[in-house]
Amino acid sequence: MRLKVKFLSWSAGIPVAMLHKEVAEHAGVHTQGRILIKTCSKNPKELIAIVDVVEDKLVGKKEVALSSEIRKRMKLRKGQIVEISLFQSTQSLELIKKKLKNNPLTEKEIDQIIADIVNNSLSDPEVALFVSAMYQQGMSQKETISLIKAILKTGNKLPLRRKYIVDKHCIGGIPGNRTTPIVVAICAAAGLTFPKSSSRAITSAAGTADVIETIARVDFSIKEIQRIVEKTNACLVWGGALGLVPADSKIIQMEKALKLDPEAQLLASITSKKLAVGSNYVLIDIPYGKTAKVTRAHGLSLKRRFEALGKYFKIKIHVVLTKGDGPVGRGVGPNLEMKDLLKVLDQTLEGPCDLEEKSLFLAGEILEMAKKAKKGKGIEMATEILHSGKAFKKFKEIIRAQKGKIVELPCGEFCKEILAKKDAKVLSMDNKGINNLARVAGCPTDNAAGVYLDVKPKEKVRKGEVLITIYAESESRLKEAIKFYKKTKPIQLN
Repeated sequence: MRLKVKFLSWSAGIPVAMLHKEVAEHAGVHTQGRILIKTCSKNPKELIAIVDVVEDKLVGKKEVALSSEIRKRMKLRKGQIVEISLFQSTQSLELIKKKLKNNPLTEKEIDQIIADIVNNSLSDPEVALFVSAMYQQGMSQKETISLIKAILKTGNKLPLRRKYIVDKHCIGGIPGNRTTPIVVAICAAAGLTFPKSSSRAITSAAGTADVIETIARVDFSIKEIQRIVEKTNACLVWGGALGLVPADSKIIQMEKALKLDPEAQLLASITSKKLAVGSNYVLIDIPYGKTAKVTRAHGLSLKRRFEALGKYFKIKIHVVLTKGDGPVGRGVGPNLEMKDLLKVLDQTLEGPCDLEEKSLFLAGEILEMAKKAKKGKGIEMATEILHSGKAFKKFKEIIRAQKGKIVELPCGEFCKEILAKKDAKVLSMDNKGINNLARVAGCPTDNAAGVYLDVKPKEKVRKGEVLITIYAESESRLKEAIKFYKKTKPIQLN
């Protein structure tokens, strides 16, 4: 069936096509079904789109209205004629079922699944089934390597030609812990190239991209990022806007919905992102602990797998295991975490000691890896760069290059101080509980929402003193957060 292209001021985040009800019935497709869109040219372009059926005059009976994602990817013009047909299910679903039965997948089979995820051939339930199969059955190192290769094949690359391109990644799970911007500023000030692409929050209260977005842009094209890195040695951007690893972005969306984090996908996601930006020195931070994502034993297993992947792909991956017994820093939530890291960078202010110490440790490891500092002298060099003000100066350069500026950030309009009911010592803080508390308060959607930790583990508190302050952007959110705190008790006193 041939139809005329129509564009609306409309972005769906994924390829979506609107059809008139009568046209959809004739094509044999329903809402949430899939059609193949094909250009009528000598070398036709093809794309699979999800269908939205409309009954009004928004779309005519000889038209197909396309989301901006389709227009950009197929380079279509208004009024152009395209051919649409019902899309038949691919073999990928059978391959996913094969994995669910705990049978290994070949490189070619994994290529097929990832290609179908990217070109929209698989529905959300089918992608969810693939995530579940990875989580339930796991993947061998061979399958994980194939997964990384497949993810890289379907995305773009950042073409930087530098000798030392460094990167870091934390597997997450620890509230606060906003070390990345500090580490990037220190290493870039030392002359290293640090193109940091970060994710938004998946299960935490904020991702690095969410935090940086409070004062600067994080969505740039690859060419724009090249210019930023050429100018400042570094960037702090959102990876999802680059199209570096689109398959990974789609899988992460499903992981977020399912609250699952398959180990193979974690390994593939991190490694593919580093390879896509051309990093040749990568530091992986794996926090472990009772309420962290992993135990120490699991962390050591991940360390071995990461370092083996580094050898295979011929890049230096160094993994450090750090204690994750509680939050790092005081603030949890986009604005509150930005306030913390600015207090560490601006040495005229008093920032959280644990956030500064961990940032210096991680920066020191990278400086030694990239031969900027002698073995055992990395922390010393990182400390000099931070305390001299060079890191803060570099951070401000990066923020300016990303069309931003450092401003005073507000806390949520509605707040509640939770007080200690007795003299006591803080025994522990539940990482998951603190993260979930901040999310109930409105994070990461509401930048000013979150929690401020007035006390930390092992500190003493007197009766009537503040344990934690909850911030929210609405009274209803605050009430829900208070209720959640009372129910879960994420702070344990003796």
